[in-house]
Amino acid sequence: MRRDHTAEAVSPTAATFLSRRGFLGALGGGLAATTLAACGSGGGSTGSSSEIVFMNQSRGQAATLKALAKQYTKQTGVKIRIDDVGPADFLTKLQSSSQSRNLPDMYSAMDGHSMAPYYKAGWAMDLSDEMKGSWGDSFRPATLKTTSFGKDNPQHVKPGVYSAHWETPALGVFVNAAMYQAVGLDPDKSPASMSEFIDQMRKIKKSGKGPFWFATSLSNQVIQSYASNYMSDEELNATFVGENSWKSEGWRKTLQLVVDLRDAGVIATGSLPSGNTDNPTVEKAFFNTQGVAAIFDGTSAVGVARATAPDFTDFRSFPLPKADDGTQTPRLVGGAAKGAAVNPRSKNAAKALKFLQWLTAPDQQQAWAKGVPLIPSARAVSEKTIPEQLTGIAAKISDLQLVQNQILEQVNTALQKGTQALVLKERTVDQVLGDLDAAQKSA
Repeated sequence: MRRDHTAEAVSPTAATFLSRRGFLGALGGGLAATTLAACGSGGGSTGSSSEIVFMNQSRGQAATLKALAKQYTKQTGVKIRIDDVGPADFLTKLQSSSQSRNLPDMYSAMDGHSMAPYYKAGWAMDLSDEMKGSWGDSFRPATLKTTSFGKDNPQHVKPGVYSAHWETPALGVFVNAAMYQAVGLDPDKSPASMSEFIDQMRKIKKSGKGPFWFATSLSNQVIQSYASNYMSDEELNATFVGENSWKSEGWRKTLQLVVDLRDAGVIATGSLPSGNTDNPTVEKAFFNTQGVAAIFDGTSAVGVARATAPDFTDFRSFPLPKADDGTQTPRLVGGAAKGAAVNPRSKNAAKALKFLQWLTAPDQQQAWAKGVPLIPSARAVSEKTIPEQLTGIAAKISDLQLVQNQILEQVNTALQKGTQALVLKERTVDQVLGDLDAAQKSA
């Protein structure tokens, strides 16, 4: 089951793939699961029989969601109420609603770590059988692969599919086109290797601009992306489930990237932002104040730009550059971002399922792609809907990692701390690898 993605503390990012984990990490994944399971008996939803309530996490996609909800009501007569909780309070309200057995009819689905306690407690409909037909066939294969919980998954969720997604995200590098051009670089040409990218960042730094930046909460995505230069998806998965050691040469070469970026002096400010607003801080520096030339972020960042800095459109994207000594074809981290789960205990569960199927149909995904914008998960949606800012990453969207399991929460925390420690010269690569192995064994 995939990571999802990127932090959206103020605005959506593909890595929400990814940042909400801090909440459950602080709470304790086991405690959260136990609490939800204990309160999970019985049913209930916030809506009435005459309307479906959708608890929405994303601000960047809210306008399109509301427009589609109105369209659905007009077509079917079924009223949809969007509860715009927003990213900062979403998980807190989701947990409190589940504990009071008053969960909405459907709700935004996020990364597997954040959602696992709710899925384990029976607060999400298993869509496996529904996905066996034409509905499942409409999605990109990677979307289904990366949103399925397989047998013996580390989260101990019953194997199944508990969410459906209208977005196929990936994480990569976004660059300010004007800053690139000012130092004689072509923003429409992806660097051929990591060493070339580092050289580009050196030129940017000499111009007086901040070079490259990424959030601590996305450091695991940076690392996993780069690791694909040295390891297959099967080898990555074997590490995540504890079959392979983190102290392998592939992981050693991967973490060396952080050291190389640090020693080249191309990490903006010389440290990584952390905390609940770390990725919004990075995005603000890129989109709003335009203080840095390049960031690592998810494709949903284009929605952030449209919502918070609509006048800034002169940026491009490309995958994280490949390693100079890589032995594998590098693959993007991605798979599924924004989507929803259905509360099976709701009296409106059947109606909510139909709405979710409609939301993820190709015609509606066309509207998602145009309104947000984003890369749709439906295979039938034309690539012409993809905005210029995403074409660099979208060109490699077929090269997604298909890793069945996620990094364990304890290991993910250790990896984030270790990445920051490498940047600050507080730990060596071998020490961080030892920390990761210890976290894996203690999980």
